[in-house]
Amino acid sequence: MKFSVVIPLYNKAPYINDTIASVLAQTFPDFEIIVVDDGSTDGGAELVTFIPDPRLRLVRQANAGVSAARNLGISLAQGEWVVFLDADDWHHPQYLAALLATQANFPHVDTVATDFLPVPDTPTMWPPRWPVLPDQPEVELITDLPRRWMVAPSLCTSAVSVRSARLRQMQPCFPPGESHGEDLDLWFRLAEKTPVALVRSPLMAYRLAVEGGLTAHHPKLAMPPFLERMRARALSGTMTIRQRRSALWLVAQCELTLARQALASGNRHEGFGWLVRAHRAATGRRWWLTAAMLFMPGQWVKNWQLWRTRRTIHAGSPVEAG
Repeated sequence: MKFSVVIPLYNKAPYINDTIASVLAQTFPDFEIIVVDDGSTDGGAELVTFIPDPRLRLVRQANAGVSAARNLGISLAQGEWVVFLDADDWHHPQYLAALLATQANFPHVDTVATDFLPVPDTPTMWPPRWPVLPDQPEVELITDLPRRWMVAPSLCTSAVSVRSARLRQMQPCFPPGESHGEDLDLWFRLAEKTPVALVRSPLMAYRLAVEGGLTAHHPKLAMPPFLERMRARALSGTMTIRQRRSALWLVAQCELTLARQALASGNRHEGFGWLVRAHRAATGRRWWLTAAMLFMPGQWVKNWQLWRTRRTIHAGSPVEAG
């Protein structure tokens, strides 16, 4: 079997049928679907049982979070590649076919992904209206994911596939008990081992602002755990010199974002503390612009942050581009 599509399900009854339908509509048919119900209480798991396709499996677990659900799906996967799909997202009919072609053209990579399409969660917008796709989409080979991430968020969970053999070596792949940044933790660790092949066509659509959605982002004034672990790996000597510099640079960019958030709330002392922690970014324009914000009104900083956010396509990135 070529692909195992792993779908964690928790209280997504209004969406799960459409999500599974998008997989069953794939032009490449060699796949299985593993839906891991994480203790849903809205009847979503029961809806899955009514779908009569032998490639579909439903497994249940007591509520333990999205990381545990995905890890269980990985452990059950029989395909050569694991494809991730959240229960409120949608795959283009040619999604698996595009992954297959890219995997064949880049046999040395363990992670293959596509671009993604954010779609408002309104009845008039679903199913998604896909743009016209090229016959042979461009493929970007990402060798430095931290640096690439600051250009724009590069990977979205439902648009990522990973070689099963690599995932089995890394179990538990997603940090148990975490539901914010748990996917980024895995993508960055994978990218430290092999490059990422990114198909530059939007072949996955995700719903914006779905209540409880796995792509929902609720920033807090604290360093995300996955970045703390990235810093620890960089300082442990397990990375190459280039990887170490890029990892610490990304961590510093997140610290700058936290500095700006503190300043926007009027807390100059805390903002200064985060700015000092971000000293590895002091050679860049963004560090000095943040330093200038120490002397500006908090409302001005807040308006700046809102303006930057509107210009950024959000996919779980912990930092901004400017």
